Amino acid sequence: MFFSGIFGERLPLRYYLTSGMLLSGLFTTLFGLGFYWNIHAFWFYVLIQIANGLVQTTGWPAVVTCVGNWFGKGKRGFIMGIWNSHTSVGNILGSLIAGVWVSSAWGLSFIVPGVIIAVMGLICFFFLVERPEDVDCCPPQHHEGPEQTPLLRNGSDEELFRSPNHAAEGSINTPTERGTVTEGPTAISFVGALKIPGVMEFSLCLLFAKLVSYTFLYWLPLYIANVAHFDSKGAGDMSTLFDFGGILGGIIAGIVSDYTGGRATTCCVMLIVAAPMLFLYNNIGQNGIGTTIAMLIVCGGLVNGPYALITTAVSADLGTHESLRGNAKALSTVTAIIDGTGSIGAALGPLFAGLISPTGWNNVFFMLITADILACLLLSRLVYKEVRGCCGHSSRQRGFKEF
Repeated sequence: MFFSGIFGERLPLRYYLTSGMLLSGLFTTLFGLGFYWNIHAFWFYVLIQIANGLVQTTGWPAVVTCVGNWFGKGKRGFIMGIWNSHTSVGNILGSLIAGVWVSSAWGLSFIVPGVIIAVMGLICFFFLVERPEDVDCCPPQHHEGPEQTPLLRNGSDEELFRSPNHAAEGSINTPTERGTVTEGPTAISFVGALKIPGVMEFSLCLLFAKLVSYTFLYWLPLYIANVAHFDSKGAGDMSTLFDFGGILGGIIAGIVSDYTGGRATTCCVMLIVAAPMLFLYNNIGQNGIGTTIAMLIVCGGLVNGPYALITTAVSADLGTHESLRGNAKALSTVTAIIDGTGSIGAALGPLFAGLISPTGWNNVFFMLITADILACLLLSRLVYKEVRGCCGHSSRQRGFKEF
């Protein structure tokens, strides 16, 4: 994921995203064909999964960059909250499609999604527009307030901007013969992206938030089957309610963060409330079908809400941070750093759940609650700054400008 973001800054996003989708469709289909080819070699499936994971890392940095290029900061949380619902819709469709053939011909559970993503890759190739300027539309306003006024040196017409340190290695401004400045944006370096205020905190927060989310994604059907005694298909169908709650949570988080101007505070509040809700779900979540449905939706919203906000609006905000002076060439790298760090948690969560589950499901939920609390604590500095700005203790603007 980290390398994918760096490539995404330097390659045409339409070609980059399309090739990743086509290759992902190929490897997903090959995994399913192992069933029909009667392949029982473990190494075959391991290599296919590794290759599939590599090519799928092209996706998220590229799509967040494209959406970030089109929409400014004003309503970004709400717009991206709605847009991000595609991840939960994909999870729901994936669970339903896999559930149809999981007990009969499991190969189709991979072949059908593989064909779907390949077809969508072709649609992306023919219709994706990377940025508004490509179709003569005005670019969005990424920051509030006036642009930086050029400085004059030695009484000449040569316009000079601040030193490159203020641009976080983001862009190069070249004076021309007629005294105007032609911007030649260059892709930000990995270290330069790490120096953007807030990137490290949100990256580490997402590590633990994604740990919780992906543990539910992979282990929730088994938990429902064992505790509520559903069959495999019924447990898979019931688990989609968690993703439905994630759609609502992502939209609500976006709306609240737009209104308050505090992305970190919104995430922190939802994470704080999520911890007791996880405890309640483990204890009373199986007391009737109605309770199960309600708790799954609530927990899904509280767990996936911060996850959705960080991977979309927060990544886009930081990728167009004012220190970059409007250079969107950092979007892909920042998104890759944040989501790549989160992917570490996505890998560790299901692994830890598999190791802990033999000791009892209670211990698995204690692990999830602990991860949730750690994610909240990692945002404490940013929350403090946002609250100070809200209470008038700082003359600077709220939100990411405070950082």
